[in-house]
Amino acid sequence: MKILSGIQPSGQLHIGNYFGMMQTMIGHMEQSELYVFIVDLHALTSVRQRDKLAAGTLEAAADFLALGLDPDKCQFWVQSDVPEVCELTWILSTLAPMGLIERCHAFKDKVAKGLEASHGLFSYPVLMAADILLYQADRVPVGRDQKQHLEVARDLAQKFNHEYGETFVVPEPAISDSTAVVPGLDGQKMSKSYGNTIPIFVSGKDLKKRVMAIATDATPVDDPKNPDTCTLYNIFKLFASPARLQEVRDLYLHGGAAYGYIKLELVELIEDYFAEARRKKAQFQADPGMLREILHKGAQKARAKATVTLDLVRDRVGLKY
Repeated sequence: MKILSGIQPSGQLHIGNYFGMMQTMIGHMEQSELYVFIVDLHALTSVRQRDKLAAGTLEAAADFLALGLDPDKCQFWVQSDVPEVCELTWILSTLAPMGLIERCHAFKDKVAKGLEASHGLFSYPVLMAADILLYQADRVPVGRDQKQHLEVARDLAQKFNHEYGETFVVPEPAISDSTAVVPGLDGQKMSKSYGNTIPIFVSGKDLKKRVMAIATDATPVDDPKNPDTCTLYNIFKLFASPARLQEVRDLYLHGGAAYGYIKLELVELIEDYFAEARRKKAQFQADPGMLREILHKGAQKARAKATVTLDLVRDRVGLKY
């Protein structure tokens, strides 16, 4: 089974990225044909600073490797290093109904948050479809907010297959209910676009500042609270042991949950959880040449797969004569 997902290098990767996608992908290395890539072309919709994008790409690679991704057990590359995806995007765009793309809520949501309403942002789902279909992925781990974009990929695969004959695998979404949406500091989905994140590798005073900023209500300590609607609890449960989580849940339900103390405990849990990965990341970042070599080799492997699909597509639509 081919499993594929990508991540944007548009800022520091955060715990929402980790629990929503990265942890799942790393866990698939042993039993699946795994495709993991850094989507720098997508990032151009929001990052216009050359150095920021280039540095973010290398940092995202270091993050993945530090967290346990083994490039020898998967295809790991940078999106723009496989130019075939751009040609496939154009071919798919000629089949994409305007109504299908106009219904995608992510474009409206991001524009409402202040992102420029560019053509690239509008056609983002078509590039995402090309990312998936180019490698004939069977399953794509996505958050609930990205499920609609995956439906676009499915629709375009089915339409192409109907128009030109069986060509693409129709991908299936893989959504974990427990981590489909990790809340940010303000209770919305954790997102770099919203500025409400806890970066994976932040530590010390910066980590404490972020955690202490998690939104909570004014319910007195001794009063019962609903843990399932509490942003703090929903982040805490990602790191706490089952036994400790049950203890804290009981405090919420029966009274005694002190938000300040829970936040301080969460700081320690996050520090401990990523301590070893933090050490490994520093080693990778000290050798950017090694990172580039890993990504270059990964792109060669990915491109070998991509050219097979694109050759078939070009033949199907009449671009080979």
